[in-house]
Amino acid sequence: TMLKNSPNMGTGSLTVRNDPRVTTIGRFLRRSKLNELPQLINLLTGDMTLVGPRPQMKVDFEAYPAEVQAHIYDVRPGITGIGSIVFRDEEKLLSVPGRDPRKFYEEYIAPYKGQLEMWYQSHVSLLTDLKILYLTALVILNPDPAWPFRYFRDLPELPDSLKSQSLNTSQDV
Repeated sequence: TMLKNSPNMGTGSLTVRNDPRVTTIGRFLRRSKLNELPQLINLLTGDMTLVGPRPQMKVDFEAYPAEVQAHIYDVRPGITGIGSIVFRDEEKLLSVPGRDPRKFYEEYIAPYKGQLEMWYQSHVSLLTDLKILYLTALVILNPDPAWPFRYFRDLPELPDSLKSQSLNTSQDV
């Protein structure tokens, strides 16, 4: 979905809104989430599961706190996960004018996403996975950032630094 050598251009491993490295067909595939279909091969070979922490490029993995890095892949990576749902519109968060996308990712997104993935590991069950699969479809059709907090009332609290962003949800729902 992106130009060749794109990790070495622009914002590197991070994709921002209207990123010029995303191809025309890539924009459609990403919006519809059809770009995830090739990962079904990884699912069939057992390298991935349906639900789990998303695989990260090394530079993004290293933005996680050390304790998260040590345990995030104690479960197999997944095609979808709680971090993917909560940060469904991560590109928008990284695209605020005047904001350094890498710095914002490292200081705010990665630490909270790591907490979410650790939450998942302590709540692994068929019911949790079914809820996450349902939420994945739901946020594609109706991208309300409050959905995950409605279905999982014990998710780690959204940090103040992200409450003021488009992740602004009513955790009191």
